[in-house]
Amino acid sequence: MTSARQEPVIERGAFARLGRLVVHRPWWVIGAWIVLAVVVIASAPALPRSTDESDALPRDYESIQAMTLGQEAFPTAFTPSMLVVFYRGDDAPLTAADTQKTGEVVAGLTAKGLRDVELISPPTPAPNNVVQISAVKMPQLSSGNAQQLTESAKQFRTELRALLGSSDLKAATTGSVAQQLDVQEASGSADAVVGIATVLLILLLLLVIFRSPVIALLPIILIGIVSQIANGLIAWVVKLFGMQTDASISSILIVVLFGVGTDYILFLMFRFRERLRAGDEPKQAMVTAVSRVGEAITSAAAVVIIAFLSMALSLFGFFRSMGPSLAIAVAVTLLAGLTLVPAVVSLLGARVFWPSKSWRSEPTGARFAAIGRGLGRKPAVFAAVSGIVMAALASGLAGFNPTFDLASGSMPDSAESQVGLRQLERGLPPGTTSPTNVYLHSDSGALDASALPSFGERLRTVPGVGQVGQPQVSADGATANFAVTLTDDPSSDAAIDTVAGPLRTAAHDAAPPGAKALVGGETAVYVDIQDTMNRDYRVVFPVAAVLIMLVLAVLLRSVVSPWYVMASVGLGFAATLGATTLLFQVVIGENGLIFMIPLIIYMFVVALGTDYNILMMARLREEAKNGHTPREAAALAVRHTGPTIAAAGVILAGSLGALMLAGNSLLAEMGFALSFGILVAAFVMAMFFVPSLTALIGRAAWWPGHGDRAEPEPERVRQG
Repeated sequence: MTSARQEPVIERGAFARLGRLVVHRPWWVIGAWIVLAVVVIASAPALPRSTDESDALPRDYESIQAMTLGQEAFPTAFTPSMLVVFYRGDDAPLTAADTQKTGEVVAGLTAKGLRDVELISPPTPAPNNVVQISAVKMPQLSSGNAQQLTESAKQFRTELRALLGSSDLKAATTGSVAQQLDVQEASGSADAVVGIATVLLILLLLLVIFRSPVIALLPIILIGIVSQIANGLIAWVVKLFGMQTDASISSILIVVLFGVGTDYILFLMFRFRERLRAGDEPKQAMVTAVSRVGEAITSAAAVVIIAFLSMALSLFGFFRSMGPSLAIAVAVTLLAGLTLVPAVVSLLGARVFWPSKSWRSEPTGARFAAIGRGLGRKPAVFAAVSGIVMAALASGLAGFNPTFDLASGSMPDSAESQVGLRQLERGLPPGTTSPTNVYLHSDSGALDASALPSFGERLRTVPGVGQVGQPQVSADGATANFAVTLTDDPSSDAAIDTVAGPLRTAAHDAAPPGAKALVGGETAVYVDIQDTMNRDYRVVFPVAAVLIMLVLAVLLRSVVSPWYVMASVGLGFAATLGATTLLFQVVIGENGLIFMIPLIIYMFVVALGTDYNILMMARLREEAKNGHTPREAAALAVRHTGPTIAAAGVILAGSLGALMLAGNSLLAEMGFALSFGILVAAFVMAMFFVPSLTALIGRAAWWPGHGDRAEPEPERVRQG
């Protein structure tokens, strides 16, 4: 049954003026977006990408200083860009015929003069002869030559397979360039899988919610256009400021754009439908929707943008680039939500719900009304239960362990570089795959050669060190390099602990007078990343929290409610990280979570999860202004806003959950954590915890702004 017809309201304020402008000039708005899309997409550069962890560190860290010193002191020395690992398909030791074949293959590859291949070393057998290794020298991998080197690596692999033929002798390439190639290929397929899954999920859920193919397709088409504009703008910003983007950023951008964009469209469409049911004409209904929801959407987007921009304070390059990129994406999506979407819907009018007619009447289902009534009657029970659930999940934090192997986490185990790495470790100690370099350097002339043996001997006594090679001395005699082989995998916790503690301490303490020691290499990079992340947690977390609280205080005109809203978000963060730890470390049995997961969860759950709290608090304030008591306002807010938050939460969680289909552990962990965090934010925090606390605190929640006081009745349009 249709609601009683109400006289339409003449809305006031900036968002009302924006709504009237967009609704009455829809073709101008659509035309402006088309021109913007053509210009940006046609002129945007490609996004530069990096998978080298050292690219993400500041230049003053010891591992980076060591790398720079090594390159200057030993310009002819090289860290292999790729390793060719020869092995038998039956995993047996290599035969004499196999050894002869490896030599022929390497000679054949050398004779081909492949692009970017400067040197291929003769095959060297492992002590147990189950593998033989040949090092490939190529130009140093950087963002400027990454694409060319990966293409050269792809050609190298093709020629290698051709020379091997169909014999029992097998070979796999691993190393930095080979990993870059595998990450690139995995990322390309991941983008496609994540994109398709996200679009299909949004289509399905919108069809279920609105029973209309028009409104289901609308976000897909509009956000698809907006995403191309956002990607182009991000590429320009990244290029102008010389930033780097990780290979996984495209997948993250896809789900953020479609997830957040669909959320904002849902916020708008639910209010548009509500005004149509109240009797407004379509254009007036859209103006009112923009006026009423515009502030909440803008505030929600401001929270997300601020949270993402605060990541620019990170010392870790991945976050420093990802934060502004995602902030640009959300800003473009907000602008589209306030202009492009209302313009298109104003042209379609009620036909946007075709062929469904259910939009004409209030749904008969009373689930959210019943939940609202229950919460209004017993807010303390709802607050306690929801708080206990989040606290119980947060207990999983006790077992959290960060891991630092980004490269293998960004590709499937079946990738050739991963296969080669596993075969390599069958014949050599784990640390051999990436030796740690300890450099001794004198700024005042040549080193004392007599001091080098005792320095090397001191390094050999460090627990966790397997072998220490003979020192390699630079041409000017001022630098010596000791290649240290660790007894543990270079990316393992044990290896990181060895380098961070006893090895660096021993190297620094044992340096002879007038010389300094620098510890570098892959494991040293992980040590410095760990130090960088700990610093970022101390800086980025509180800065983001303070800025978000300021936005909440301005929106809610209160200094009380932002405190418990942020407290609930913090509890939701702990619950999300705890649940992710329990699933991946306890249930699945992984050694740890990718080290960046806590900061990513914090940024997304705090930012995106606060969207739902803002929408709920805005409705709570609106109902309080209509003269309802705090408990009545909470009941009505849950009744009217609950369906919007539930639908938006499911869609956003599903979009972020699509990352789990990408085929690598980094995105799988990220996808679960973010989707779970959004579900907690929508169905625990926003639906129960925050409104129940607001009902318990009462009118004091709005102090000192008295945002719950009724305002003068707005002017109404006189009918007939």
